This record gives sequence, structure tokens and C-alpha cells, in this order.
Amino acid sequence: MTTVGAPRPAATAQAAPVALAGATVARPAAPEPPRGPRRPAVRVLLWVLLIAFAAMFLYPFVWLLSASLKGRGQVFDNALWPDSPRWDNYVTVWSELPLVHWMVNSVAIALLAAVLVAVSSSLVAFGFAYFRFPLRGLLFGLVLATMMLPGAVTMIPVYLVWKELGALGTWIPLFGANLFGSAFYIFLQRQFFLGLPRELFEAARIDGASYWSMFWRIAMPLSVPSFVIVLLFEFQASWNNLQAALIYLNAGSPEDFTAPLGIAYAMTKYSPTAGGQGDYQYVMVASLLVTLPMLALFAFGQRYFIEGVATTGRKG
Repeated sequence: MTTVGAPRPAATAQAAPVALAGATVARPAAPEPPRGPRRPAVRVLLWVLLIAFAAMFLYPFVWLLSASLKGRGQVFDNALWPDSPRWDNYVTVWSELPLVHWMVNSVAIALLAAVLVAVSSSLVAFGFAYFRFPLRGLLFGLVLATMMLPGAVTMIPVYLVWKELGALGTWIPLFGANLFGSAFYIFLQRQFFLGLPRELFEAARIDGASYWSMFWRIAMPLSVPSFVIVLLFEFQASWNNLQAALIYLNAGSPEDFTAPLGIAYAMTKYSPTAGGQGDYQYVMVASLLVTLPMLALFAFGQRYFIEGVATTGRKG
């Protein structure tokens, strides 16, 4: 039995290098298929489409810039470059309209609205994401259901509430409701918080951290991209909010107007039907100047915008 079984290890030892050698032999790489003749044509077509869509989106801004440099009779002639640019339009508009007051008011209101809704929505979202309590899903569904209500349904009740509080003619109605959060921003922040490892919060809880410390020291630093997204969205929404300004500020002094309400006031001021001379070039200048802060804000938050959109909603 020893003579019969002895050669087996040797055979195994000889077979292993063969298998190893066979495993290390690399197959020759398949030659890359030649690119078809239509590949450059497709790329050219894509570039043409991208340039065409970019031109479509940039055309209104270019038209606005051109109209702001024209005279009274050439504002609406659709020429993209005026025959004789009127740079003095930008000087005259500062004396004709309280543009500085409008922009300062809009920046202050938009900042208050954005910060309040971002902090309050983050607090509510963290509660829905971390805590486990009965009827949590039902309550969150009710929060989301509030987004189904049209603004026209709640407009009069909200107006009556602010009237009883004596806040008509002030800034408070333009940002006060943001203290209670927003359903859309709560959903956005909750989705981001659900993507964070729960072990981080459990370890902090074991170490004696309070719930506020868990939110402020762990959740908030990790959710900066989504937090900035909420700030950008609400700042833009508040900056462009003409309806609320018309309801709550229209009876006040023009210096107290926001930028959108100020543009509407300028349209009325220069309209021939209201006794104006039709100097709409000043309205174009004002419209262009109040657009620049939004462009600067997007340029500043573009990195956070892309990162927040890419990382939000990974876990439901």
C-alpha cells in the first residue's frame, strides 16, 4: 500500500505548477474595434445641440443687457446691440429709483427666511430620521400632504392671522412662517440624514451626548451640502416672492419695497397710462441689477448644489 500511494503526492506536486502556470497565462487583448464613421458626426451634433440650448437660455439675459443700454424709443426693437449705447442709464436709475433700499430689503428678508427655514426644517427632519416612535410614518405623511394644498387655499387664513397679530405692513409675514419649517425641505433633509450611519449617533449617545449635541455636532457638519441647498432654494424663492410683498408691503413707502415689488412699482411709474414717459430702459437697468445677486449666489453655491443633489436621496 505504501508503494501504490507514494507517487500520488509527487503527481500532485507536478500538477500544481502546471495549473499555476496555466492560470498566469494572460489571454491576448482583443483588438479595439475601429470607430465608425458616424462617431465624429454624433459628437458634432451633440455640440451643436448644447450650443443651441445654451443660446436659448442666454438670450433673455443678453436681450435684457442690450435693452438697458438703449434709449426710450429703441427698448423693444429686439436688436441685441444698440446703435449708440446709453451708459448714462445706469447713472440715472440710481437717482430715479430707490434701488439700494430695494436690494438691501430683499437681501435682509431673504437671509432671514433662508436661515429660519433651513434650521427649523433640519430639526424636524432629524427627529423623523433618528427617533423611532409610534405613528412616525403617519405624521411624516401628514407633513408631506401639506404640499398638496394650493397657496390660494391658505392665502386668506394666513392673511387674517398676520392681521390679528398686527404684522401687516412689516417684514414679519415675509419670513415669519419659515420658523415652522417647510414640508419640502423637511423631506429633503430627512433623506440626507437617513443616509448617515446610525452607529455614529449610537456611539455618541453611549458617550453621554445629548440629542442636541448629536444634531449640532454630528448631523449638521455632515449635512452641509444639503443645508446649503435649502439655503439657496429658499433665498431664491424669497428674493423672487412678489405675491407676498404685494399683499403685505404694497401700502407702505416705496423705500420699504423688496426688489420684485420695486420693479413692479417702476413699471407703473414709467407707464404712459400712469402719467409716465415710457422710460422702460430704467426698468431694464433695475431688472438687470437685481438679477446679479442671484448669479453671484449660484456661482458661490454651485459646488454645494451639485454635491447636495448627488448625495441626497440615497436611502429612503
